[in-house]
Amino acid sequence: MNALEFLSQDKSLEPVPSSKEMIPLDDQHLLDSYSNAVIRASEAIGPSVVNIDVFKRKSPYADPEKAGSGSGFFFTPDGFLLTNSHVVHGADELEVTLLDGEKHAARLIGEDPDSDLAVMKVDSGHFQPATLGSSQALRVGQLVVAVGNPLGFQATVTAGVVSALGRSLRSRSSRLIDNIIQTDAALNPGNSGGPLVNSRGEVVGVNTATILSAQGLCFAIAIDTAKRVASQILQYGRVRRKYIGIGGQNIDLPRRLVRHFDLTNDKGVLIVGLEEKGPAQQAGLKEGDVIVEFGEKPVSTLDDLHRLLSDEKLETIPQLKVIRRSEKLHFRIAPGESKPFV
Repeated sequence: MNALEFLSQDKSLEPVPSSKEMIPLDDQHLLDSYSNAVIRASEAIGPSVVNIDVFKRKSPYADPEKAGSGSGFFFTPDGFLLTNSHVVHGADELEVTLLDGEKHAARLIGEDPDSDLAVMKVDSGHFQPATLGSSQALRVGQLVVAVGNPLGFQATVTAGVVSALGRSLRSRSSRLIDNIIQTDAALNPGNSGGPLVNSRGEVVGVNTATILSAQGLCFAIAIDTAKRVASQILQYGRVRRKYIGIGGQNIDLPRRLVRHFDLTNDKGVLIVGLEEKGPAQQAGLKEGDVIVEFGEKPVSTLDDLHRLLSDEKLETIPQLKVIRRSEKLHFRIAPGESKPFV
């Protein structure tokens, strides 16, 4: 079974029993059940988790020096690993340490700063892969366990619950990462890239961030997102996204325009720059146009446009609607593959 087949596996959670089916337990039994669930989960995922040391050169002729560390986990037996992009970005050398202390050199296959995910590879050895679950079946209040190497303390286990689902988090590239899992399982520097697992040890998220000024606000990228991103990195070395070649800013639309054109949204994206000979310019768009709809879906912000441009079907030619002065115009635009513009 190759790496893409591992990513395509979809293991959904079993239905949660109704309150009538649940057997009342005293507090001791509840504590024992909770402890056993955490133990099972940590033992199942533990051998798949690695510590990642990042080395960088200060000059082309200098020896690499340790510049940071993080966590990651194997998702195939032949050495493919998932971690965060911000953990490995700019690394000259990578080294992973297994649960038993064994060290291996690793190489970066590809990264996607827009989703803060990266795929690495250890070329020698046979490894225990994590079981990838499904984040779609998660429920608020469900038990989750985070495993990683915070501050260099290897194989640290913390437990908590899913605090919220469907959050959004801003990546280093300024794009929003959607479907973020919020948890109160404690994370610290060095946990980044490690797995968030359910009670059966199935990975449901990739730990990515905390809010340092708060307690119990920790975030993980949904494993369904991670599987899609990793699949594209394995196929193309990167994630394919659309772009239309504009620079834009969010604006409020005058109420009279909203009423006059019967718009479903009162905001839009003002075009303030166009890439020379880019898709938008070739389609006839101009600076000063306000985008209000793309592919028959309303556009209120640049984030909306980014989400709609993340569709993998690059061959489609969606319709784009803009307000130009007092007119509502329709354009057919053929997006290109992702570039520094939107």
